[in-house]
Amino acid sequence: MRAGTREAITLTVSNNTRLDPVTLEHSEAGLPEVDTSHPLTAGAPVRTEAPTFAELGVREEIVRALAEAGIERTFAIQELTLPIALAGDDVIGQARTGTGKTLGFGVPLLQRVVTPGDGVPQALVVVPTRELCLQVTHDISDAGKHLGVRVEAIYGGRPYEPQIAALRKGVDVVVGTPGRLLDLAEQRHLVLGKVRNLVLDEADEMLDLGFLPDIERILRMVPDERQTMLFSATMPGPIIKLARTFLNQPTHIRAEENDAGAIHERTKQFVYRAHSLDKAELIARVLQARDRGLTMIFTKTKRTAQKISDDLVERGFASAAVHGDLGQGAREQALRAFRSGKVDVLVATDVAARGIDVEGVTHVINYQCPEDEKTYVHRIGRTGRAGREGVAVTLVDWDEEPRWKLISDTLGLGIPEPVETYSTSDHLFTDLDVPTDVTGRLPLSQRTRAGLAAEVEEDLSGGKKARGRSRSRSRGGASRPAGQGPTGQQGQASDGEQGETKPRRKRRRSRGGVDQGEGAPAAEAQASASDGDDTPKADRPRRVRRRRRAGADVAAGDQANTGDTERSAD
Repeated sequence: MRAGTREAITLTVSNNTRLDPVTLEHSEAGLPEVDTSHPLTAGAPVRTEAPTFAELGVREEIVRALAEAGIERTFAIQELTLPIALAGDDVIGQARTGTGKTLGFGVPLLQRVVTPGDGVPQALVVVPTRELCLQVTHDISDAGKHLGVRVEAIYGGRPYEPQIAALRKGVDVVVGTPGRLLDLAEQRHLVLGKVRNLVLDEADEMLDLGFLPDIERILRMVPDERQTMLFSATMPGPIIKLARTFLNQPTHIRAEENDAGAIHERTKQFVYRAHSLDKAELIARVLQARDRGLTMIFTKTKRTAQKISDDLVERGFASAAVHGDLGQGAREQALRAFRSGKVDVLVATDVAARGIDVEGVTHVINYQCPEDEKTYVHRIGRTGRAGREGVAVTLVDWDEEPRWKLISDTLGLGIPEPVETYSTSDHLFTDLDVPTDVTGRLPLSQRTRAGLAAEVEEDLSGGKKARGRSRSRSRGGASRPAGQGPTGQQGQASDGEQGETKPRRKRRRSRGGVDQGEGAPAAEAQASASDGDDTPKADRPRRVRRRRRAGADVAAGDQANTGDTERSAD
C-alpha cells in the first residue's frame, strides 16, 4: 500500500466502534490507491510500484523463502492485507481468484507461529476442497521452510491413520477440509484449544458446498481469543452473517473497485457455437495453437470428463482427468502430472474449478456452457493469473444459447450471440493462432510429454482394492495409452494383474470345460486334447476333480474326454 497509509488504516481499525467492517478499496489497475476520500487517508503520497514483503515488516526468514521462489513484491490483496493482519487484527479479504490471497493470510499466519512449538496446532486454515488443501499446504510450507514450521494437510479421501500419526508427532499449522477436521476434532485427535490464528479460505465456496454448519461448529471449538481472517471472492449474505458473528471488528479489504467486473482483463475470451459431434475435433485443433502451454478443459459431468480425456489420449495428446469418480490417489496423481508437465491437458469437472493454482496455464476451454456466471468466472480464473495473459474458449451448443446470453449480459461481456464455428472454420485458426495444416491428431514428432503413466500413483489402501482401482482405470483408458504399460507403483499393480489375474481366468475356463488359451499349463492342455494319449493315470483324476468342483458340464468340444469322467465316477 502507499507510504504513510499503514498508520491510517491501523487507526481506522483501532478507532472503529461499529459492528460493520471498515472497507478499504484498491483499484484493479495494479497501482496502489487507497480511498482518498477518507479523512485519514487523504493526501497519501503516490507509489509507483508495489512494496516488497520486507518493507511491510515480514520476517527475514519468510522474505528469503519467498525470494527463492521468485516472489519479492506484493500483489494488491497482499499489500492491503499484510499491515493489518501482521498487527493481529481480524480481516475480511475480498478479491477474485488468482490474485494472491494465499500469501495474504499465509505470511501473517507464519509470522505469529512460535517455533519450536509443543506440537499442538497454533494455526488452522479451513478450505473447501482437497485440491485447494494441498495447494495451500504447499504454499505455506514453502514460505515457512526456513522457520522450521510443521504444516500438515488434513482432508478426506485418505486413511485416517497417517493423519492421526502426524498430529500425534506434532504440528504447528493445520490446513484441512471441514468434514475431516470436524471428525478428528470430535475424536480428540485434533486439539484446537491452542489455535491463535484461524483462516477461512474461499468462504463462499464452502457455503455453496454446504459446509457452513460444519464451519460454525469448528469456530465454536477454537478459543475466543484469536485472530480470524476470512477470504472470499464474493460476499453473499450468509458469509456476512458469519463474519459478524465470529469476527471481532474486522477490516473489510476489497482489492478492486466497487464496479469492477469479475473477469480478468488479461484473459482473451472467445465464444463459439459448436456442434456436439464436432467438439472433439475442434478441441484437438485448438490444442495445437502456437505457444500453447498447460490447458484445462471443463465439463459438466464426470462421464464427459473421462470420455474427453480418453479421446485426447487416443489422438496423441498427454491428457489426464480429474473428477469425483476417481479415487483420491488417482486425482492427486493427475494433478502432480499436470503440475510437473508430464501431461499438458487436464480435463476436469467443476470440483477442480477452485484451488488448482498451476503456473503456466495459458488456455481454458469450456467444453460445455457453464451453468451460471459464477461458474464461468471460476473456470476461466485458472488462466490469466498473477499478472499473466490467458485465453478462454467457450463452446456453446444450440440449446445452450439462452443460458450463455444470460451469462454474457450479467458479466457485461458483449458477446450475446456466439459465432457458429466448426473445426474447419477459418476464423478458428485466426483467432487462436492455430496453424492451418493441423489435423485432429497430434503429430508423432510433437508427442514429447511423458504422459500420466510416468507419474506414480500413491497407494492409499493397498492390497486387492488398489489392484481393483488399477483395472478400472485401465478399462477407462485414462491411466495410460493403449498398449503402453505404466511405470512405478502403478506399473507394479498392472504387472500383478498380468501375473495373477490372467492365469486365474484361464484356470476358471479350465474348470468350466472350455478350451484353454496359450498360457495354460502343458499338462492340462495335453490332457484336453484326446483320451488316447500318454498322460499318466495319476494326473487324470486331478483334472476330473477340478471339473467337478466347478460344477460345469463337459463342453461339446471335449467329447473325447468323456471316458475320463466316467472312469472317475466309477
